[in-house]
Amino acid sequence: MRSGAYIETPSLPSGLGLEAAGIVDALGDGVVGFEPGDAVSVIPAISMAASPTYAEYISVPANRVVKHPADLTWNQAAAAWMQYLTAFGALVETARLRRDDKVVITAASSSVGLAAIEIANIVGAMPIAVTRGSAKRQALLDAGAAHVIATETEDLGLRLRQIAGPAGVRVVFDPIGGPIFEPLTDAMARGGMLIEYGGLSGLPTPFPLPSVLGKSLTLRGYLVHEITGVPERLETAKQFILDGLASGKLQPTISKCFPFDRIVDAHRYLESGAQFGKIVVTM
Repeated sequence: MRSGAYIETPSLPSGLGLEAAGIVDALGDGVVGFEPGDAVSVIPAISMAASPTYAEYISVPANRVVKHPADLTWNQAAAAWMQYLTAFGALVETARLRRDDKVVITAASSSVGLAAIEIANIVGAMPIAVTRGSAKRQALLDAGAAHVIATETEDLGLRLRQIAGPAGVRVVFDPIGGPIFEPLTDAMARGGMLIEYGGLSGLPTPFPLPSVLGKSLTLRGYLVHEITGVPERLETAKQFILDGLASGKLQPTISKCFPFDRIVDAHRYLESGAQFGKIVVTM
């Protein structure tokens, strides 16, 4: 959004930020279920221009506030909701990911990628992590990936066919787009689903007509607002995530923390691509 490449165009000056964790300071009229002093997390809003979170104090609708498990750290609480809601909505609700499914997760070292690996393992699916270089290979394996493919040194399509075999990959979860669409869809199973939730590549994305027609594939655009904007779906997702956090099956990975007065450095670190997991700003 800051660089003009987001799904909404802000009117300047504009706030930023979709996530936060903190202590309830005061309640609006008619709010029940919370008390001043409660430790809470914030469900991402549809518009960060309208409801930014980069602040010492924020005003949030009560239906976007969650009491998180008591043993969760502040950093974990601040990092939890966007990544897990995004991955849960795409994999569990949209793709109906099931036991023994093979799922490809690109940009796997991002917070959403790591969340997808954890959720795939909870379901009993096989998470196949895709990353650019090999430097993060072991960390991705340690995070639960069954296989890791480094696209700078390995042939993506060939490796996917070797891993998935003739059955192919049923689900692809991708925020990149661009040229990788063709090898991804080439390795997919008949009736498979590719869920696209970003456009990080910046390059033209070819429509893989032979694979789509020959294997009856579904190419599906997805935004987390499909979950956060529907109360029943949000409640289902919240319960899954809270259960996962409480059991330890979901554990947000924190790459680096920055104090609030270094938020510019936090953005630069994010844009470098060096992070593994979430970046948190503290105060």
